[in-house]
Amino acid sequence: MEGRRRRLRSAWELLPEAEPQLAEWAAYFATTAAKRKAAEAGVVRRISAADADEILAEAETFVSTIEDLLGLPAQPQLPVNVQLAG
Repeated sequence: MEGRRRRLRSAWELLPEAEPQLAEWAAYFATTAAKRKAAEAGVVRRISAADADEILAEAETFVSTIEDLLGLPAQPQLPVNVQLAG
């Protein structure tokens, strides 16, 4: 008898169970996941520059929130226009 496979759950679905005070963040990032995936795939017509800027700003705030929650020192932010030596 084969067991049923459980549906894979995203980190955003699991986060409120692990830390209820992050439920609003989880809901926000769950709703923006499609836009993030489109941006990662290079489908720029599905996400505006304003949307991208908002998601990036919220992600930075989320990271700061997690650092505070864990008692970690803030990490310096890299400039967006960093050129890698090649």
